[in-house]
Amino acid sequence: MRILQIQGLRALAALLVTIFHAKMMPGGFIGVDIFYVISGYLITGLILREIEKTGRLDLNAFYQRRIKRLLPTSVFVLFVTAIIGFFVLPAITRDALGRDLFAAAAYISNYLFAWWENDYQNLNATPSPFIHYWSLAVEEQFYVVWPIFILFLSRFGRRAILNGVAIVTGLSLLLSIYLTQVAPIWAFYSLPTRAWELGVGALLLFIPEKYLRNRYFPWLGAIGIVYSSINFNESTAFPGAIALIPVLATAILIGTIPIWPRFFNDLSNNPLSQWLGAISYPLYLWHWPALVLPSSALGRPLRLRERVFCILLTVVLAHLTSKFIEQPIRHKKISGKKVYLLFVGTTVTSLIAGLLISATASSMISVKGTDYKFNLTKVMEKPAVYGDGCHVNYGETKSGYCTYGVKTSKKTIVLYGDSHAAQWFPALEKLALEKGYKLVSLTKSACPSVDVPREVTTAAPWAMASMTGNPYPSKIEGNAKTEHASYKAGKSFAGTKPVNRTSCAVDGASSPHPAIPTTTSGGASRSEPSASMRRARFFRGSSVPTNKTNCSGKSYVARTRVRSSLVMFCALTPSGTCRKRSELKPAVTQSSSVACDEHSTMSALFSMMSRLRRNTLLPRAVKKSG
Repeated sequence: MRILQIQGLRALAALLVTIFHAKMMPGGFIGVDIFYVISGYLITGLILREIEKTGRLDLNAFYQRRIKRLLPTSVFVLFVTAIIGFFVLPAITRDALGRDLFAAAAYISNYLFAWWENDYQNLNATPSPFIHYWSLAVEEQFYVVWPIFILFLSRFGRRAILNGVAIVTGLSLLLSIYLTQVAPIWAFYSLPTRAWELGVGALLLFIPEKYLRNRYFPWLGAIGIVYSSINFNESTAFPGAIALIPVLATAILIGTIPIWPRFFNDLSNNPLSQWLGAISYPLYLWHWPALVLPSSALGRPLRLRERVFCILLTVVLAHLTSKFIEQPIRHKKISGKKVYLLFVGTTVTSLIAGLLISATASSMISVKGTDYKFNLTKVMEKPAVYGDGCHVNYGETKSGYCTYGVKTSKKTIVLYGDSHAAQWFPALEKLALEKGYKLVSLTKSACPSVDVPREVTTAAPWAMASMTGNPYPSKIEGNAKTEHASYKAGKSFAGTKPVNRTSCAVDGASSPHPAIPTTTSGGASRSEPSASMRRARFFRGSSVPTNKTNCSGKSYVARTRVRSSLVMFCALTPSGTCRKRSELKPAVTQSSSVACDEHSTMSALFSMMSRLRRNTLLPRAVKKSG
């Protein structure tokens, strides 16, 4: 009875993760958490029943069953994915492909992905075909230590087991909550911060059934799963305390299986659900490579119909893998020695394959039809601001005094935004050194600038009235054409409303640059910008001053959009005193359309600046200087 319902829950978990990665459900990643609760419940129950029945636990037999259950399918998918990836992915990515294969084969991918900062909740930036193996690594590590832990506690009685499991679960939850705030990547991947989810499943075995007889409990669990799947997204601080919702919801559903409503039983016990539950393991392993490899090979995101096709392909592959590999090997009688030889042999072979693939990587790129070649190694290196702490990590609020270029210069370049802005640092640093500018870097991971109106002066050197035709580059967003026409007609740009797109601003109290305005989580301005910054018209929050005057006393009447990453050329003075109008040289460029996050591209920057200069978007003084 219980196995059938749990099989249905497995099907639900696999489908949630699959449609999440297919970008069809924002919170589908909770499927992994459902798997963890189920695993904790089943594995702990298996261990306790054997101890109660025999008075001991055969660790050798336990590990052999885990190897036969998980290893063959895992290795098969690894090899097939690696072979396809070797031929369809660019040679420059083979280093990462082999590296990730090595990590997955060694069952330590969760820690290595955390170390390499492969953000699972930003998969567009880190599309590794093996990144989903992190959850398998967590489970494998759990299976290694958990039976030994339970066996040790069993010497002191069942209450000792309950107390031990409860303490570990509580400590793991507290650690998860803490690390989610200070080191979210490590909180997401680590066994110590995920063990509480498996522990919750284990604790179900100690709860008397009389406490789970409320007929409303199953509905409460279902509501928790639905709510999490719909309302959670990639920006949700996870796991942390918020993960209690899907974890407890799953635990409630498992604990109340005997009193499930007929609708729940019909939904989970039908042939389709049972079939999907039976192939849930290979379905989970296949779904991500089936989605990411075609996308990487095409060099673009998959369209909806393509994603649907990939999901259907995943189901077919999962069925075939389960029928011809998983089930036959799982139920085949194999001696313990051969099982361990199989484990060692396949693991070593996978590790060697990963090293060989990495060795074939090449950073040389050639342009078809030409003799032009270049090395992408430096292009793919993260800017220096990542290494010296000047790119603020997610969850942090303090920015150091990050000044580069000619630090004594009176002309300042301010680099401001998220990692899309940080990608321009190498080019801007070189430009600052060549042209004698001071460069201030204020960037923060996953914290883009808000979309706000920006006021400019009517007499600005880049006045739209001086332009002819369509002066805007094709990739600059916003209502540029409308504003251009309105400006030429002498109309104001009323109704331009700011849109607050961020809630993770750098703490203004910690910033050593008083000219940089800050925002609160609600987007309101926390502090009034300095006089120099008011002159530069550079605003971070959604509060935009109006009816301000410039140094010459003329009012600001025109507005233009400022989106995403900003590069601000301005004349900042430490004292904030008013300088001559001719010395006020603002210019804004946009890099949000560039699809090379965290990669520096000098040529792309100068190409953009060249286009802007041709279209008279930059001031004359900036044109002459660079």
